[in-house]
Amino acid sequence: MHTPPESLLGLCQHMARQAKTASQELAVASTAAKNAWLLASAEALQKQSSVILQENAHDVATAPEFGLNAAAIDRLTLNEKRIAAMAEGMRQVAALPDPVGEVREGSIRPNGLEVLKVGVPIGVIFFLYESRPNVTVDAAALCVKSGNAVILRGGKEAQRSNSAAYRILHELLPQYHLPESCVQLVSTTDRDAVGHFLRMPQFIDLAIPRGGESLIRRVMDEAQMPVLKHYLGNCHVYVDSAADLDMAERIVVNAKCQRPGVCNAAESLLIHADVAAAFLPKIGAALRNAQVEIRGCTETCRVLNFAKPATEDDYGTEFLDLILSVKVVFTFDEAVQQIRRYGSGHTEAIITQDYATAKRFTKMIDAAAVMVNASTRFNDGFELGLGAEIGISTDKFHARGPCGLRELTTYKYIVLGDGQIRS
Repeated sequence: MHTPPESLLGLCQHMARQAKTASQELAVASTAAKNAWLLASAEALQKQSSVILQENAHDVATAPEFGLNAAAIDRLTLNEKRIAAMAEGMRQVAALPDPVGEVREGSIRPNGLEVLKVGVPIGVIFFLYESRPNVTVDAAALCVKSGNAVILRGGKEAQRSNSAAYRILHELLPQYHLPESCVQLVSTTDRDAVGHFLRMPQFIDLAIPRGGESLIRRVMDEAQMPVLKHYLGNCHVYVDSAADLDMAERIVVNAKCQRPGVCNAAESLLIHADVAAAFLPKIGAALRNAQVEIRGCTETCRVLNFAKPATEDDYGTEFLDLILSVKVVFTFDEAVQQIRRYGSGHTEAIITQDYATAKRFTKMIDAAAVMVNASTRFNDGFELGLGAEIGISTDKFHARGPCGLRELTTYKYIVLGDGQIRS
């Protein structure tokens, strides 16, 4: 639906004002009320899964019209198992400690002043995302529990799925005395709405884009409030000279193939030359069996005659598909330099049985998550015990990695005295 510009601006301003008011009410809501809503919503999602699946089927059927590839369609597609996982995420969020009001540090000054550093909500979050309707539920759950009002702007390709899930969550808010406007879904697919919201720093405290590079660049260019980026995931797996090669095979196949269209999937494989002769045929056969296209260096192509020669661009590309760049490196330091040059700061993994090498890797690699003998796919809020995530930040301020409850709060100092004055 296309909305006339005059009324579109009015709609966006109205939603933003409502969110601001709701954030002030939600900031003082009880933990019990928030948890009760989360648990009731989880149950309602599963009970009404047929409604969500019906709307999702329509989105999936029309996905090719929006140019979605197979990996993007997979991200869009829901089933009973994925809805059950969405519900379980809400239950896990309910079980986590409430970060609002949490005393993070405390001290008593020599003059008797008690100084407390206390967790508080950020306020209003404008969250933009593409393709994945499960994120509607994750974002709503995390924002409500952390005391933030949220304005959700999903992609047009998932509009019906997002709306179905949103209606279920939204209609339960009043039953638990939570402000109805603390969770709002932008109903229009007009791209100009995004620009309007990004120019409302008086109402919106933080913008979080989660999607393709073009979306994130637009938000960075236009936002007049801070932005927390869920950016590129060019993730590497480095198979060290001291690697257990059976373990390495399992991890590489999982990291690349389990869900190739997600940001924590491996996009590049580095193999130490000392194990390349043994490992390349082994991993090549496994990846070929999984229909992965290998784009490799000269040595890789010499050993694997079905591999395609890699270009410079291939090593810096987030494929989000069954494509993997492969390079044989001759030293540990060469692997580190390759990651530093092409990595996006998302997730990097080493496979090694050498403790000193593993420790050195974790110190030298600058990424939101560094894995030792584990798949890159574990850089995920649910898997790391955060209940869910609103995104994986490749920024360094104010949050990094999977952004769960605590990452959606800030803090303030509360100072308690009994009449002290400064001399």
